[in-house]
Amino acid sequence: MDILLSAQPAPDVWGENAPLSFNHNQAVIHLSKNNENFDRTLVQKAARKLRGQGIKEAVLIGENWNLENCWAFYQGFYTAKQDWAVEFPELGEDHEELLARIQCGDFVREIINLPADVITPTELATRAAAFIQAQAEAYSAKSAVKFSIVFGEDLREQGYAGIWQVGKGAANPPALLQLDFNPTGEAEAPVLACLVGKGITFDSGGYSIKPSNSMDSMRSDMGGAALLTGALGMAIAHGLNRRVKLFLCCAENMVSGRALKLGDIIQYRNGVSAEILNTDAEGRLVLADGLIDADAQRAEFIIDAATLTGAAKVAVGNDYHSVLSMDEDLISDLFQAAKEEREPFWRLPFEDFHRSQVNSQFADIANVGSVPAGSGAGASTATAFLSYFVKDYQRNWLHIDCSATFRKSAGDLWAAGATGIGVQTLANLLVTKANL
Repeated sequence: MDILLSAQPAPDVWGENAPLSFNHNQAVIHLSKNNENFDRTLVQKAARKLRGQGIKEAVLIGENWNLENCWAFYQGFYTAKQDWAVEFPELGEDHEELLARIQCGDFVREIINLPADVITPTELATRAAAFIQAQAEAYSAKSAVKFSIVFGEDLREQGYAGIWQVGKGAANPPALLQLDFNPTGEAEAPVLACLVGKGITFDSGGYSIKPSNSMDSMRSDMGGAALLTGALGMAIAHGLNRRVKLFLCCAENMVSGRALKLGDIIQYRNGVSAEILNTDAEGRLVLADGLIDADAQRAEFIIDAATLTGAAKVAVGNDYHSVLSMDEDLISDLFQAAKEEREPFWRLPFEDFHRSQVNSQFADIANVGSVPAGSGAGASTATAFLSYFVKDYQRNWLHIDCSATFRKSAGDLWAAGATGIGVQTLANLLVTKANL
């Protein structure tokens, strides 16, 4: 079907302020307000309506299509089944940008949407490394990427206690990706940023097992790892010229005779011990290992991303990513990037007093809050747990609780499944910081 954009309202026969009208084999999207953000939303909604009517092939025609409207249409037309096609108009100098958005966004969406029997911990690490290598080869230099994957028993032997303990009960071994993107070619080049992603490829909850209706979407629990990989890939496409390191902490959280148990204590390499009071609070346990590695790089800043807490999703729903940090400048830079990319982020509180709310009677800290049930700030205490693995946690560290990663059901903007929200914002932040 041919799709046109029009600044004229739809004929009355289609209803008052109708966003769509049809004429034979053509659909017309009516942009009725002089507001670019509104138009993008309207175009995305219209694309969702067209997909909902069973239209699988769209050709965008006419003179009114620009980069942002093409991208909005693609976002709305995308579905996990991949049984569709979009033909774009000639965009001139914006053509490469649209392709970069599609390539990086699709990597994130597809790897999240694939089932857990395909995307195992080692497969996630392997695909992420291959994607960044391909981006570097296309836009920078293949030699700019070096990586290693530590997996299985080697994690325990090398002291990655959190990843090992969470993943040891699964048939598919846990894995840690350590990737170095260094376009300078200088072995001693300073590190601009370290990115640490939670890569739980399936989360049963362990012995604190989830109910079925909370477990059916848990292939998406590696959304933080996917988001950071896609963002680094897009930053490379945008000319990232500084060194960035990526750490993906990958495991399956399963139940077995070898699995992590309540009351177990994990001893981390930085000297912090953590008591396990809930095996479903496993994301912070694996991220701790990645943050220890990241902290040792003396980067200008650290960002971790994780589908970490239900509390964040209760606070902001599926519509925003939650952000927690004490660094006002870094927060400001992130929100400026989000504004420029028109992506939704929302700040949640993190203060020093939250660190006292993860106390343990048997270890230095516990992996869930110690305040009375129902009165704790779950996203904030999860961040507090992570802060014990960043020495100077008050500066140059930002935590993203990826509340907008995945939608269990379709809405008026998004199909069911992964959204890819946040890729552009984090890529923008990396490139902007690199160019300061």
